[in-house]
Amino acid sequence: MLAERGDPRCARTPLGIFRASTPPAIAVASPRVPATTLRPIPPLWALVPVVALIGALTVVIVVLPRVSPGYEGTGHLPLAFAAAVAAAVARGFGRSWDEIETGIIEAIKLAMNAVLILCVIGMLMGTWLVGGVVPALVYWGLELLAPSYFLPTTCLVCSIVALTSGSSWSTAGTVGLALVGVGEALGVDPAMTAGAVVSGAYFGDKLSPMSDTTNLAPAMAGTDLFSHVRHMSWTTLPSWLLAMLLYSVIGIGLAPGPTDGSVAQIQAVIAANFHPGIVHLVPPLAVLVMVVRKIPALPTLVAGVALGGILGLAFEHATLADVLTAAGKGYAANTGDKAVDALLSRGGLASMDRTVVLILCAMSFGGVMESSGMLETLASGLLRLARGTASLIGVTILTAAGINIVAADQYISIVVPGRMYATAYRRMGLHPKNLSRALEDGGTLTSPLVPWNTCGAFMAATLMVPTVAYLPYAFLNLFNPLISIAFAIFGISIARVAVPADQPAGGQP
Repeated sequence: MLAERGDPRCARTPLGIFRASTPPAIAVASPRVPATTLRPIPPLWALVPVVALIGALTVVIVVLPRVSPGYEGTGHLPLAFAAAVAAAVARGFGRSWDEIETGIIEAIKLAMNAVLILCVIGMLMGTWLVGGVVPALVYWGLELLAPSYFLPTTCLVCSIVALTSGSSWSTAGTVGLALVGVGEALGVDPAMTAGAVVSGAYFGDKLSPMSDTTNLAPAMAGTDLFSHVRHMSWTTLPSWLLAMLLYSVIGIGLAPGPTDGSVAQIQAVIAANFHPGIVHLVPPLAVLVMVVRKIPALPTLVAGVALGGILGLAFEHATLADVLTAAGKGYAANTGDKAVDALLSRGGLASMDRTVVLILCAMSFGGVMESSGMLETLASGLLRLARGTASLIGVTILTAAGINIVAADQYISIVVPGRMYATAYRRMGLHPKNLSRALEDGGTLTSPLVPWNTCGAFMAATLMVPTVAYLPYAFLNLFNPLISIAFAIFGISIARVAVPADQPAGGQP
């Protein structure tokens, strides 16, 4: 995802890796703690924090809301509890508190660019509302779209934008945000719209040569960028076509949505309180141009914030206090129409506070697991299950998806299994592009489906739809890992190379 966490031409990844926007030589820094000074943590003990996390999540999110009506559980405290359990296990096996604390801080550092972007996205939502940008897009969207083809159109538009920009986050924060508003006005369930946005954004991100994960995966696997992209298309295109088919089927079954009269009423309310015009296209087009030109995310989005505020001052009769309030606390519409007010009241820096804290808790847990070696222990244990091509690819995908859950970061989900399984692929005579594809199918695609993952938290906060709500409709992200495993089982598009002479072919790696 180009520029999602700063300039991908010089961005830090887990394990001391620095990546570039083309497949570079990857430099791996020395481990934080000399391996010879550490007692390895057995797999059963490495599982204890994971079990603690699952148990705490079950109690807080599933059990308590049923026995205590009105209680709304979140992942914050379960993640903090699991981080404490992980730290206790690490201390029991000789890790000092300084080492554990360093691991937590290093993991949080990885997420800081994401946190900054989230904060700016909150401000952007506020100024684009007070500046009339989102209202104008909703106004025109009601003219052009209908529920019957809204979902496939949403997926298609987000696919194109993400493919050209290389950024799923920028796509969701601009085009995706506007489309959720249009969908609400049309009477489409926001969870469906968000699912279509996520599917399209991650399709384009995954196949774009400008995406940082699309560059990171082949660099870790040892193949080149364009071989990786071509090989991914075998599993990604069928997944996208299946998703588009399902969105079309769902669209046919949707209620007609607002009648012409109610659409006209919504448009009249927007026109009476805002001034939709061509000038309102300037901020989103400027952001899109800057993203395509590979300008880093933060200055790009800050420019979008400023442009939205300028439009509010120049065309929407907003005062400077109104613009600053919208950027800080969010925009509160006061049109006199409850439905339109609910649609156009959101955003602001303050709206991102819970998401930021969730990311800090998640990265603390992932930092302890990664720095103590427990994450690597779990990945090594899974490798023992790989007895052939299909099982090796399946284990790779499941490992990447599991690390998204445990470590809460998609970069770690690519780096750790990429480093762990590269030798096994060579020993089985599998081309490295099989590994790079599996890393993305299991890592990149599942990251927005985990509520406490940085990607899942970002999408939920940006689109204003909980991750668990849009998850059933993120069809591309759900189908792609399954299709990839099916292709491995049936031997479809599996590229092979000669087995090195000094290594045994096949069998247990």
